[in-house]
Amino acid sequence: MPENGCDDFKGREKMAQSGQMLLRVWDVQHGACAMLHHQINGSAGRLAMIDSGCTATWRPSTFIKYGLGRQRLDYLFITNADQDHMKDLQGLWDEGIDVPVWFHNPSPSTDNWRDMKLSGGPLTDDARRFIANCEDFQGTPAEPFNLNMGGITCTTFYNPYPQFTNTNDLSLVIFVEFDGFKIVFPGDMEKPGWRALLQRPDFCAELRDTNILVASHHGRESGFCPEIFNYFTPDAVVISDKPIEHETQKMVPDYSRVVRDSGVRVRSTGKDRHVLTTRRDGWIQFTVSDGRYFIDTEYAG
Repeated sequence: MPENGCDDFKGREKMAQSGQMLLRVWDVQHGACAMLHHQINGSAGRLAMIDSGCTATWRPSTFIKYGLGRQRLDYLFITNADQDHMKDLQGLWDEGIDVPVWFHNPSPSTDNWRDMKLSGGPLTDDARRFIANCEDFQGTPAEPFNLNMGGITCTTFYNPYPQFTNTNDLSLVIFVEFDGFKIVFPGDMEKPGWRALLQRPDFCAELRDTNILVASHHGRESGFCPEIFNYFTPDAVVISDKPIEHETQKMVPDYSRVVRDSGVRVRSTGKDRHVLTTRRDGWIQFTVSDGRYFIDTEYAG
């Protein structure tokens, strides 16, 4: 990966965008986990996952193995090196899931990541797996994401170490696109990290035409950066978080003010929404095809 803090996996070839993209943001309370794949004529393509958060009753590792009947997770992205974003990371290895490609912020060295994690206390099994992966996964993937996902593309950005030395502002920001639809996953990026990225014209250009923002830092006030909305007006915002316990979680009104006035229509409920939350809606699924996208939720919201 280049050291300029951006990876564009689109390549030079533009694949025909037939079929559909299915992207689901799972309800893992104060955590993060999303899965996506391409599907055509009822046949599912390769599987990608963004973060590996879990709950006491649901784990992505067992869902992939037993729910989907897969032995392979083709692409794994970890946006943030904190436990809530990778709580089931070791579980993937324990279940024997083959993970051939993974992405994270490559700027810190393996030793840098180890030191940052140790500063917060003893390493969890998932943190040890993260650090091992930093060492084991290097070089260019043999099967690039954007040439093997049926036309789904992604572009990532990150801040460099040691300009930032905290895991939140070293989050990997991921833009996923398919058939005119774009969603951004910014991990736990906080205001200083956002503002550093906004100094980059290529990042500002990538923000344009983004349809859905997954709120940074689980919708906490520290992840809300008003300046990013100078470059795009999202159709809606998604917040992945547990029930409200702290004042810093009460950001739904702030996000509601920066989205498109009409919001989005949720297909499964028929309701118009500006902000969707896993604590209210359960999992949130986006189905993209023929230049349109639809939203379905686990609960009525």
